[in-house]
Amino acid sequence: MTATILVVDDEPDLEALVLQKFRRQIREGMVGFMFARDGLEALQSLELHPDIDLVVSDINMPRMDGLTLLAKLQEADDKKATVIVSAYGDMSNIRTAMNRGAFDFVTKPIDFVDLEATIEKTLRHIEMLRETRRRQAEAERALASLSRFFSPALAKRLAASPDSNGMEARWRDVAAIFTDVTGFTSVVETVAPDVLGEMLNEYVGGMAEIVFGHEGTVAKVIGDAIQILFNAPGDQPDYATRAVVCAQDIDAWAEAFRARWRTKGVNFGATRIGVHAGPALVGNFGGSRFFDYTAYGDTTNTVARLEAANKFLGTRVCVSAVVADAALNFQGRPIGDLVLRGRSAPLRAYEPLPAERFKAQATAQYAEAFAKLEAGDAAAIPAFAALVGLHADDPLAGFHLKRLLNGAKGVRMHVD
Repeated sequence: MTATILVVDDEPDLEALVLQKFRRQIREGMVGFMFARDGLEALQSLELHPDIDLVVSDINMPRMDGLTLLAKLQEADDKKATVIVSAYGDMSNIRTAMNRGAFDFVTKPIDFVDLEATIEKTLRHIEMLRETRRRQAEAERALASLSRFFSPALAKRLAASPDSNGMEARWRDVAAIFTDVTGFTSVVETVAPDVLGEMLNEYVGGMAEIVFGHEGTVAKVIGDAIQILFNAPGDQPDYATRAVVCAQDIDAWAEAFRARWRTKGVNFGATRIGVHAGPALVGNFGGSRFFDYTAYGDTTNTVARLEAANKFLGTRVCVSAVVADAALNFQGRPIGDLVLRGRSAPLRAYEPLPAERFKAQATAQYAEAFAKLEAGDAAAIPAFAALVGLHADDPLAGFHLKRLLNGAKGVRMHVD
């Protein structure tokens, strides 16, 4: 690549002398020269040719001197590296020039060997600066992309080490959360586009903030549906605990979000949440053009089915026993053994509860009734009936009572 140098000097014979002394470099395409007679002409040249790499300027010139030109160059966004030329012994002006941002200086009469060395050194410095800026721009672009998926701290760490960041596809154990909004299609069809855009942006943004607060990864956003991962790409030994707490915080935030928009006349549906853990193929599946960090496998299929099971069960959060058993101090109640679509073996599921509900008398009564159901005890029917009578808003108690009255024999149920 040819470096372009602007020489600013009012001496009429300097142009021919520079072209003569640098003829080899010019012939080999290493450098190209432009010339201006004073600072004003130099500024015009820079405006017409913003790709000029280096300015070599005399100090004493008519109309606009070199020191004034240097000050103008330093005010510009693209500060051009400048080498100042001054009479030998004019240390006052040379010092002023260096204080104003000159990269280096040479003295008159010009020693062209010294000038060549100074130009080469300055061009190397310019190239180093450009490389630093290029890498910084790449890092900023990477950070902006990664920030869509990862918490701020993790995004910065990944952007700082792009060559070894664990983005390649590999199998690893993860905890996955899948969320979806009930009746979202009807909201899309009935709400004005500008209101829908504002609402959905607020919803996805708020959900992402909660996930990032627990250092989770937003793997997919498809409209109102969100896939979340823990223990990927970085190691999180407590990933099951993080997933449960994150799911509960999402549930609380989503319910508050619904209430806010209800006051604006929009009936935003409940957010259903599934949580499961297991092996998944995790990595960037966007090819060379796109960044698409996500997970594939039975674990992600199962968590999506657990989310959908909430509609069948009347709950909002459904957690697999794999997660409940691995989470620290899990507080919840059993739902039953779900036979999900695509799976032959049943999966025990739980509904996590906030501390105050977990400690309530109704939860103890539910646990007693569920134990009777699991044991095939006929007393399970009156036990659940009593719960429904006392707590009509308990969806699981009502769900199990209906099953028992319809002839269900145990806790296993098929969920499509």
